[in-house]
Amino acid sequence: MNLVNHLKENGYRVTISREIICNILEKAGHEHFTADSLFQLVKKHSKDIDLATVYRTFELLEELDIIEHSHQTHLGLPVFESVKEAMDQTGANATTIYVPPPFAGGAIVEAADANIPLIVAITDGIPIHDMMKVKEHLEGKKSKLIGPNCPGIITPGEAKLGIMPGYVYKPGKIGIISRSGTLSYEAGKQTTDAGIGQTTVIGIGGDPIKGLSFVECLELFMKDEKTEGIILIGEIGGTAEVDAADFIKQEKNSKPIVAFIAGATAPPGKRMGHAGAIVSSGAETAPEKIEALRSAGTNISESPAELGTTMLDVLKKKV
Repeated sequence: MNLVNHLKENGYRVTISREIICNILEKAGHEHFTADSLFQLVKKHSKDIDLATVYRTFELLEELDIIEHSHQTHLGLPVFESVKEAMDQTGANATTIYVPPPFAGGAIVEAADANIPLIVAITDGIPIHDMMKVKEHLEGKKSKLIGPNCPGIITPGEAKLGIMPGYVYKPGKIGIISRSGTLSYEAGKQTTDAGIGQTTVIGIGGDPIKGLSFVECLELFMKDEKTEGIILIGEIGGTAEVDAADFIKQEKNSKPIVAFIAGATAPPGKRMGHAGAIVSSGAETAPEKIEALRSAGTNISESPAELGTTMLDVLKKKV
């Protein structure tokens, strides 16, 4: 079979690179190739053809049933064609996304369409316009999104989805919610050193448009019997911390909460680190957020270095 003619007959554009790939396949006998093995062969003949072109050509030939579908493996584990296929074959109920920014939005949408319960998006720098589409797409879906631009989520001793240093965490009784990845590690280490450990640590991310909010995480920790106290780490920009304060005021059975707000010295209009860490109105400044949380009965830590000791002191006073 002439692969080039077959592609043309089915309405596909055949570039010079694609024609070279097809010719290489015909000469080698195309029945027993994977996309990876084909790329290695193509590299020997032409260094100008990139991986994406080889993969897309291979996918087209698979769609036309010219090449028999065969699973690839990496480190001895199967590589699936889609999230849905991975769920069907393994029973997976969570996914972590490390896809580069231009394609991460599409990866989140694919995972949501597969109805996987939990999506953790680590990727930093996803275009805001893409996340607007993702946010709208998630409405009515069964999937819950954490992130993007976050370290992930960890329940010490049980499971970790993300990039946080697992060794600083120990099973315990404190829930941690943080916009900052680094400060969530700091809070984890301090609560470990204080001997109170963590139930679960959630890095919700620093982007202006994201998945789970402070309020949604607070609701989960309030219902969790193992969580006796909560550390909330916010920062300038947006109103998520003020929304959290409003929720805490209305929560009748609130657990002890310690909060820290980063960015107190950041000048208005200047972005501090995260894409969402920029003050554009009064309610988005550190002093406004601190006052809102304090008025809701939250214990304020004046320094990130005091999160663990402040939480420990609050728990002792409760006893």
